[in-house]
Amino acid sequence: MSAAGLTAAGTLLFVPGHRPERFDKAAAAGAGAVVLDLEDAVGPDEKDAAREHVRAWLAAGGTGVVRVNSADTPWYADDLAAVAGAATAVMLPKAEDPAVVRATAGSAGAVLPLIETARGVFDARAVCDVPGVVRPAFGSVDLAAELSVDPADRSALQLARQTLVLAAAAARVGSPVDGVTTAYRDEELLRADIAHARALGFGAKLCIHPAQVAVAEQAYRPSDDELDWARRVTATAGTSVGTVDGQMIDKPVLERARAVLARATP
Repeated sequence: MSAAGLTAAGTLLFVPGHRPERFDKAAAAGAGAVVLDLEDAVGPDEKDAAREHVRAWLAAGGTGVVRVNSADTPWYADDLAAVAGAATAVMLPKAEDPAVVRATAGSAGAVLPLIETARGVFDARAVCDVPGVVRPAFGSVDLAAELSVDPADRSALQLARQTLVLAAAAARVGSPVDGVTTAYRDEELLRADIAHARALGFGAKLCIHPAQVAVAEQAYRPSDDELDWARRVTATAGTSVGTVDGQMIDKPVLERARAVLARATP
């Protein structure tokens, strides 16, 4: 998968790095990208083995993003060395210092900074501006813990989400990937979380279980009504001013319609 493909992905599915028997199953689950996790899902005693499992799977032709351990841990440098040049991109936890993001991009080439601290939110624009950043992801659970709020409370984290959307747009990188819905069997909650994030400008969802993938993939594709509107709007291209459903069609509306059509490709 290219960086462009990663920008267009509607879902990213985590799989624990110490469970190599799950790698192929995760890759076949239909997600836009697989995230091989060396961080939160892997205990300290299993970090080295997980790193080797991930390295070997990528060397055998597997593709995916690798979530390395954060730069303030003893595993970060070895993680980067093991996957540099093999992973589609590196997901960097606790991304908040542009210098660290720049160093990571220098080794990995492409980076998904995981914004999950208060400092990371405030410095999101600078983080997204680093060359090599593909799109940011939102670490809602970790940020909620730092703020002492419920990660399921959408209002408590709405400003952080909006800040991340603005930072990505200002830096001209891909739209952000929203955080996980931890109740992975609750389809109604998953759909509601996605609807909220999508309304704010998010373009993808982090998934923690294959059961979430199909729902999230469908939810991040335009509806039939949206596609019909977009096609009728783009049909006005080349005219000075068009009208669709009583709405004046100018350049910004036309660009939005084209973006809707671009999202329709699975």
